[in-house]
Amino acid sequence: MSGTARYKRVLLKISGEALMGGRDYGLDPEIVNRVADEVRSVTRMGVQVCLVIGGGNIFRGVSGAAAGMERATADYMGMLATVINALAMQSALERIGVDTRVQSAIPMSTVCEPYIRRRASRHMEKGRVVIFAAGTGNPFFTTDTAAALRASEMGCNALIKGTKVDGVYSADPKKHPDAERYERLTYLEVLSRDLQVMDAAAISLARENKIPILVTSIHDAGSFAEVMAGRGRFTIITDEE
Repeated sequence: MSGTARYKRVLLKISGEALMGGRDYGLDPEIVNRVADEVRSVTRMGVQVCLVIGGGNIFRGVSGAAAGMERATADYMGMLATVINALAMQSALERIGVDTRVQSAIPMSTVCEPYIRRRASRHMEKGRVVIFAAGTGNPFFTTDTAAALRASEMGCNALIKGTKVDGVYSADPKKHPDAERYERLTYLEVLSRDLQVMDAAAISLARENKIPILVTSIHDAGSFAEVMAGRGRFTIITDEE
């Protein structure tokens, strides 16, 4: 199957909320296991995979700051939440036979490796999945920006944004059934139309490093592998019209 994939090395970005399923808080094991299955199917295509997972299902720094907490402290708490999600995903992946390493931008050697770029790249060359935790390690930056940063550092051929819908829409399709769905967009169109795919820093970083962003649903079985094969439903964001 190694010849069927369009990309050799990709980063999958998933929000913490995507792992909640129907819950109001925390992790839905069924969703975590399903995402792990998606990742395994893509690694079996010969694709080198790394992940960044948000922490909004446990704690959001912006929400904490809005409630009166100091923003930097709230952001660090959010980073720790991403480590919890990363460890949960590592457990799910290794349970189905996928060698996985978690690397944290905030060193915590008892539970995971520190982030070391060359080591992460070597893990991926050996077929291991690497999960980058704790964002960029700095407050005031989102996990979207961390995903674009790590994709750039790892020399990824694409950044996959796994969401609850099958692409980019002009508005939330669940609230606005008549929202327009886009097949293809440029980075500048996303920024100028304020489409809320990822934050502006992430889009700009991907643009600067010429990394295409593919937005697809992580909840549709087989969607990740379909996108890797150039099929399925997704929106691609590049410099090309």
